[in-house]
Amino acid sequence: MSTENIVIIGASFAGLGAAHYALKHVVPQLPKKGGKNYTVTLINPSKDFYWRIAGPRAAVSKTLMPESKYIFPIAPGFKSYPKGSFNFVQGTATHIDSAARTVSVTTAAGEHTQIPYAALVLATGISTPSPLFTQTTDAAGLSATYDSFQKVLPTAKTIIIGGAGPVGVEVGGEIAEFLNGKPGWFQSKPKNQKAKVIIVSAEKKMLPILRESISKKAEKFLKRIGGEVIYNTKVVAATQEGRDIFGPTKVVLSNGKTLNADIYIDATGGRPQTSFIPAAWLDQRNKINCNTKTLRVDVAGPRVYVVGDAGSYTRGGVIDMANAIPVALTNLKIDLTSQITGRAPTQERHYTADNSESQILPIGPSKGVGAFGGWSLPSFMIKMIKGKDYMSKQMALPTVEGKQWAKEGKWKPQPVAAFTEKVGFSSG
Repeated sequence: MSTENIVIIGASFAGLGAAHYALKHVVPQLPKKGGKNYTVTLINPSKDFYWRIAGPRAAVSKTLMPESKYIFPIAPGFKSYPKGSFNFVQGTATHIDSAARTVSVTTAAGEHTQIPYAALVLATGISTPSPLFTQTTDAAGLSATYDSFQKVLPTAKTIIIGGAGPVGVEVGGEIAEFLNGKPGWFQSKPKNQKAKVIIVSAEKKMLPILRESISKKAEKFLKRIGGEVIYNTKVVAATQEGRDIFGPTKVVLSNGKTLNADIYIDATGGRPQTSFIPAAWLDQRNKINCNTKTLRVDVAGPRVYVVGDAGSYTRGGVIDMANAIPVALTNLKIDLTSQITGRAPTQERHYTADNSESQILPIGPSKGVGAFGGWSLPSFMIKMIKGKDYMSKQMALPTVEGKQWAKEGKWKPQPVAAFTEKVGFSSG
């Protein structure tokens, strides 16, 4: 029997979820027809999964957040599946040929290879402008970055953070409490402040998806540990004065002021990792342009899908993947089944975004703010849920092992209006 690949590019939250879902609910249910076996092939530059959620604390201290809590080997998470059903390729995808239906990969050993695909899932995610929150190559590279940062952090007196989204606020809180200590009871500022942490917000409030009262609460907690916020201002230039990426930096603001920072951290948001994706597949934000209902990348030809932050359908975030991954992978199963049997389907699964106010953020190890499902949560609850270890103990290893995808889940079938045109029923 011949073997065909369901190729998944990227092994962060979306890629791991897609791989486990495919192995549990797609491959076992495909028709046994045509003399073909299907293997899930996962491509990723690192053999380890980076629990990015813990990045703000991991960057600050390996004592507070040891590597064992945010770096996890990928392969053991797939050992329970039948032999031959899963293949991991450590390498970097460099090109996609939609006509030949192949992915070009440069492996960790420097070899160049082409992997054919029967179906392709793009889960390439985002990179961050600061190296503190992205595993660009492997775990050793990320660890070395943290070593460099933690070497200079203890002596820094002024730390400027560009961006007031969740990463900027969380890392600001971690740094402020690490350097200035916990505030005393009823104190509005640190008792013995050693450093000043400045967060530059382009908007009139921090934390865009949360209400203003929660943003103000976050600012109050930041002030108690030596943080401050500059609103309605952007960082327009950040010029390092030496070769050290975490060294003294002149920071020019849109209000005309220039500030001197011992350390500057760019936390202005993630950039889609789509440089190797064909330009015709991308939107104006360099996100992968997809059908927002089916998560198919229609322009890419039959059986190509996107999940995760690189997709045009989502505002981003791990919570959203619980809705997106089952949709994309169910449609993949429907499309592959049709290609195997030669019969056009009559139904498909549709994605619905959850844009409720749901985000929780520690402000250092002691405090936190957030909401879930539109309900504001008290600080002690944030500390209990996320503040202890950024949910590493509860969720990191289960993510690698795919525990959240044990059940396929119920869904309401939607009619297929024009299958041949949309997903290439007649294509091989």
